[in-house]
Amino acid sequence: MKMIHIQKQIREKIKLSNFVHLHIHSEFSLLDGANRIKDLPVRAKELGMKAMAITDHGAMFGAIDFYKACKANDIKPIIGCEVYVAPRARQDKDPNIDGKYSHLILLAKNNEGYKNLAKLVSIGYTEGFYYKPRIDHEVLELYHEGLICCSACLAGEVNQAILNNDMEKAKQVALWFKNLFGEDYYLEIQNNGIKQQVLANQKLIELSRQLDIPLVATNDAHYLKKEDAYNHEVLLCIQTGKRMSDEDRMRFETDELYVKSPEEMISYFSNVPDAIENTVKIADKCNVEFEFGHTILPNYDVPQEFKTHYDYLEKLTLDGLKERYAKGKEELPKDILERANYELSVIHKMGYVDYFLIVWDYIYYAKTHHIPVGPGRGSGARFDCSLCHWYYRY
Repeated sequence: MKMIHIQKQIREKIKLSNFVHLHIHSEFSLLDGANRIKDLPVRAKELGMKAMAITDHGAMFGAIDFYKACKANDIKPIIGCEVYVAPRARQDKDPNIDGKYSHLILLAKNNEGYKNLAKLVSIGYTEGFYYKPRIDHEVLELYHEGLICCSACLAGEVNQAILNNDMEKAKQVALWFKNLFGEDYYLEIQNNGIKQQVLANQKLIELSRQLDIPLVATNDAHYLKKEDAYNHEVLLCIQTGKRMSDEDRMRFETDELYVKSPEEMISYFSNVPDAIENTVKIADKCNVEFEFGHTILPNYDVPQEFKTHYDYLEKLTLDGLKERYAKGKEELPKDILERANYELSVIHKMGYVDYFLIVWDYIYYAKTHHIPVGPGRGSGARFDCSLCHWYYRY
């Protein structure tokens, strides 16, 4: 009776702190996530949750839409990604070794963390792409500030070592991440109905106590409700070119990968209440804020002889116009000059000077490196207007 009373007290304590989903795949985990972004915060609100994360596979394409949808439903958005980690360096591409990447959950604590996460994801595509966009330990060391790290699903590096019965390697990997992320590294345990996960959870709990690394409970949600498991299987068939009738098709051996209620998660992890409490602690740490309605452009470095960016834009414009309209004369026709001055004044007034310089820069580069460019029509700036002829003077 005393044990039952203690367990009841634990459950009541956890209910006060609630639970936050920190491992969720949306439709932007292409052909693997069946969650519609617009539905996720609505479901979170229905279940009484205050926050929710998005952690798509190797991509952040849904981050802005997710942020806006959460804000509209009074749910705190947590921006993250389940990145792919190369077994060696991200540049290595031996099919016998480097196709066996592992998973890792990264969550942005603040705007610096968001920028670092975006940098890591971009590097995965531009430098590490091999079957999947991959990063490695080297770039994690460079861009880990402002990030929270969780050990991910059964495809995570720690879990893979556990399932290979190599606890020494599991310890080494966990300690490497702990040394890098400090108190922001968590061992992730899941309630997903997969047999191997039960063993992994036991060993992860042991590692947590042994290495003083906190636990966090997740559910790796690929679909919204339990009954949506079939829809997810259909997605996997489309991804792999199989039919539902194919016996050898790729499938998940569970229908538990949905957005579970806090009560379901609390009940399953009643023996490790700290894993539930830590979801809320992590959510409290994550405070990314996006500002909309302002144009943010990179600074364009102009030659030193020009005092302002506008002076350089004016010089480029006049040079281009002279080539097209002066026709050997020293001065431009009056109507052309008046039109150019008017358009330059509009660009200056609207704050688009750097924008035009940046566009000129890459058009100029393309033209001088034999890279085809289009006519430029369709821009809000109307690149086919008289001012913009200097884009094409080469």
